[in-house]
Amino acid sequence: MIVAPGKLVLVGEYAVVDGAPAIVAAVDRGVRCDVEPGSGIVTPGDDRFVRAALLGAPPGRYVFSDANPVDLAGAKAGFGGSAAATVAAVLAGGLPPRRAYEVHAAVQGGGSGIDVFASLLGGVRRFRDGAVVRSPPFVAVWSGASASTGPRVQAFRAWAGRAGFVARSRALVEAFPTDPLPVIRAAYAELRAMAEAAGIAYDTPALARIAVLADAFGGAAKPSGAGGGDVAVAFFPDPDRLAAFAAAARSEGLLPIPVTVAEGAWTGPLADALPPG
Repeated sequence: MIVAPGKLVLVGEYAVVDGAPAIVAAVDRGVRCDVEPGSGIVTPGDDRFVRAALLGAPPGRYVFSDANPVDLAGAKAGFGGSAAATVAAVLAGGLPPRRAYEVHAAVQGGGSGIDVFASLLGGVRRFRDGAVVRSPPFVAVWSGASASTGPRVQAFRAWAGRAGFVARSRALVEAFPTDPLPVIRAAYAELRAMAEAAGIAYDTPALARIAVLADAFGGAAKPSGAGGGDVAVAFFPDPDRLAAFAAAARSEGLLPIPVTVAEGAWTGPLADALPPG
């Protein structure tokens, strides 16, 4: 059995596709793979990633299932399920962990590899060097709608003003471990300004409300990932304020999704699971 965690990008999204660092947390909502006697692949969703990942794997019946799923009436929260499934397939098949980066990028049509990185290595880490990063308590909050990452990243890559944004994102990633809440507020402001300039549908009323509510309880929140929906991640100085925020969010029809920082699916040497290049 292999359990590959999902991910939440804490800070550094968008700039990461231009080679900048980012901070990502592996969380306990991912994909499980069990290998049974027989042959074939059983999966509850899109099988393109796992079929590509298992090319050359030993014979067997590879059974995939959601690990610690959240019921969103068929919507996807944005925890990086395709990357987690790819990682689970590669490791269940006894294949080299870096193969997960190659397969996921090939099937998806690109990407930074940050979600594969989180699923392989676990913890809260800096992409790409794997350094462990401290983070205050956090919770994911469902925005009420799924969003597509690909078109937003394409619009970012077409934007001529990326250089300044990427430089500021690098600085925020560096500052996060020592001053996380102001960094999250500043990152959200930077991302909103970038999206407006690049013509990206990033913010939504629900995401904006989550940030306002987090601030009211002494925390800070921002979308995790490309925006336009999916989940926000809200940080707090202590668990009590996080719990009070979560109760207030529920009262407004916003769904907190408790997450725990998870171990990675890969248990071998760190260097073997770092992204290529």
